[in-house]
Amino acid sequence: NKLFLLINQSARIRVVARRVVFLKLKIMSSILKKYSMALSGVVLIGFVIGHMAGNLQMFLPPEYINRYAYKLQSLGPFLWVIRLFLLFCIGIHIATAVLLVKENRAARPTKYATEKSVQASFSSRVMPMSGLIVLFFLIYHLLHYTIKFTHPEFKELTYKLPEVTHLVHDVYSMVAIGFSAQYWYVSLFYILATGLLCSHLSHGISSMFQSLGFRNEKWRYRLNRSAMVSVWAIFIGFVILPIAGLFGWIKPLNAENVVAEYNLIKNKLP
Repeated sequence: NKLFLLINQSARIRVVARRVVFLKLKIMSSILKKYSMALSGVVLIGFVIGHMAGNLQMFLPPEYINRYAYKLQSLGPFLWVIRLFLLFCIGIHIATAVLLVKENRAARPTKYATEKSVQASFSSRVMPMSGLIVLFFLIYHLLHYTIKFTHPEFKELTYKLPEVTHLVHDVYSMVAIGFSAQYWYVSLFYILATGLLCSHLSHGISSMFQSLGFRNEKWRYRLNRSAMVSVWAIFIGFVILPIAGLFGWIKPLNAENVVAEYNLIKNKLP
């Protein structure tokens, strides 16, 4: 009997030990996912801020943003390394978000008797939807200004930089025309998408600080305020460009000639 009890007790200890190990691995896996999502978010936020700073050169003479774009293109293969790294971060961010949502739903398969979404912010409640729309916007943005699939005629716009012997792509004219009243619906879509992006960031930045262990009760209010100020700065920095194009505040030099040439190229293309 003593031997039987000893074997039975040993078996129970092994079962408990396996459960403890499994629980620890699950917790570590969840923490790893949160860190992956937070760190990929840091990279993407850095890109958003850098992209905004580059866009604001549209309010300087055309040579500034055209020189900036030319130098970026001059990076050659390294530019594609940066792009692939950003795509990798986007993939990690989306994948970990999906996995964490599944984990949360599995941990709470039934809804609370009293819906607690009232306590959550609007940004946190629309995070999945805003994230999907922002992803769609990113794809459209690449097709619009980077690949120029939606407007192949943009490729034909050229500009002469004094230090370069050949003509370079006229990014200034492309953006000015792309956001002009002629394409008012594009400007409105960009403004709406930027609003959703900033809504996503307002909750994402706060969650990022929490996942990385920088947010506590003492710093919660300050970090939330800092996140809100940063999000509003990003929102204004992005939407000012389509608004300026929509109302004609930014125009190519020799605007009439450039637009006439643009329409001529557009009509020639199939």
